[in-house]
Amino acid sequence: MTDYTIDGQVIHTIQQGQPTRQVALLIHGWSSSSYAMSPLLPLLSQRFNCLAVDLPGYGQSPPLPERTTIAAYADILAKLIEEVSDGPVVMIGHSMGGMISMTLALRYPVLVERMVLLCPTISGRLSTRINLTISPITIMERVGLGSLLVSDRLYASFLLRLQEVVPDAAFGLASMVLSGLRAIKDAEEIELLRQAAHAADRVVAAIAGGRLVGRSENDVAREVFARLVDEGHDSAEFAIVGSGPNSASPHHEASTRVIRAGEPIVLDIGGRLGGYHSDVTRTLWVKGDADAGPDDEFGHLYDVLQRAQAAGCAAVRPDVACEQIDAAARSVIAGAGMGDQFIHRTGHGIGLEGHEDPYMVSGNEEPLAVGHAFSVEPGIYFAGRHGARIEDIAVCAESGADMLNLSPRDLYVVRGT
Repeated sequence: MTDYTIDGQVIHTIQQGQPTRQVALLIHGWSSSSYAMSPLLPLLSQRFNCLAVDLPGYGQSPPLPERTTIAAYADILAKLIEEVSDGPVVMIGHSMGGMISMTLALRYPVLVERMVLLCPTISGRLSTRINLTISPITIMERVGLGSLLVSDRLYASFLLRLQEVVPDAAFGLASMVLSGLRAIKDAEEIELLRQAAHAADRVVAAIAGGRLVGRSENDVAREVFARLVDEGHDSAEFAIVGSGPNSASPHHEASTRVIRAGEPIVLDIGGRLGGYHSDVTRTLWVKGDADAGPDDEFGHLYDVLQRAQAAGCAAVRPDVACEQIDAAARSVIAGAGMGDQFIHRTGHGIGLEGHEDPYMVSGNEEPLAVGHAFSVEPGIYFAGRHGARIEDIAVCAESGADMLNLSPRDLYVVRGT
């Protein structure tokens, strides 16, 4: 641990790495300290001389005497860089630290060689590996001199403060640069997605094998949340439990409705494991003690749906346009006279976020590439009566679709008592 005094202001740091290496400054986020960045030090110190900084007013650094602003933090860190490094540094910023890093790079471009901006929403903690490194010059060349890219989900209050600091900058969305890079998953990311998918599959099996009749949708959803964590998820993100007529609502929120025998349940669940999402949908039919199984009409609906989902998965291969996955599934349903009952896109990308590029939807001509991970989830819905959906996560591989979910895609006809 090393303390530096900059213009009378004490800056506490945790230092690790050989002094002869390039300096990397690790800047923490809101309501945090250098301790939050410490998990990255063993890895980064193999390449850099790392300084994890306690910003003034955080950790062991006393607060600034004047009003604290992003610009003030950037200014004092610029002076720290001049003291600890003979050349430009790498800035690694998490949450607010990313805003400070970007501001510093814009105000003092000669001091910053590149930045690593860590997403603040990865499992409520820092990822243990670096996902992306972007040179400020690369950003400027991509979107124009004087441009500043922000998260698609950045709070307006943060954006307004950034605009105050750099009023002459033109603002754009970071997804202009990041989406294409994030969409291609490497082997490690695919393995995490596979683990998450398998864990969610086990939860589906447990719910299908348990009591359902007489329970509310809310009660089943609570069980889903608990089981997702028990099966290894860091967090449970959602549980759609649509029973009876609610199964015809694609994004139904679990309610107080009590599940009865002789009706379907659309079970759509997911969470986050190792920072990566799961998302699986299966349709159940609860027959109860009276063996009230599905009628011929619902059986036909499900047969069409199953063939549509299989067609969408079979269409996956490199260089096929994303919209063709949608078309392959949709044509089966339309051919059976139920095209008007398929009321959403066929799929969405998945990774660090539950919904991200690429999207399997009409009009998206982007070609699939090896490493794209996405859902294939056609559905058929008759409002006020019933509906069904099948969803799996697929990864585009050289040979076609690598299906991450392994749970059966047949209609789950269960007793539920």
